[in-house]
Amino acid sequence: HVQLVESGGGSVDAGGSLRLSCAASGYSSIVNCMGWYRQGIGEEREGVAAIFTSDDSTYYTDSVKGRFTISLDNAKNTLYLQMNNLRAEDTAMYYCAAGLWVGYPSRPYEYNYWGQGTQVTVS
Repeated sequence: HVQLVESGGGSVDAGGSLRLSCAASGYSSIVNCMGWYRQGIGEEREGVAAIFTSDDSTYYTDSVKGRFTISLDNAKNTLYLQMNNLRAEDTAMYYCAAGLWVGYPSRPYEYNYWGQGTQVTVS
């Protein structure tokens, strides 16, 4: 069983930056993909970024390309999301996710484990 704990959310002005962290524990070495999702009020959960553990290949949704960077520190079992040039539309609850057999990183149902979320508010 994999446990995921997010941190790093907060309130920031438009144009600012935040770095989210996700500490993974348990059998985290068996996952093949880790990702960040977000969900605004009244909206569906959206895949923001993902990274495959085998080769560090990444996925980004179009709206964050060039602004967000996902990375994985295997030594610390920690996933990061560096978010720069934040916009009001980035406001959402951000969730960390881990999957055992993810084929399509943008599909939330492919992930097996989820964190509790961390709120990001951009004004």
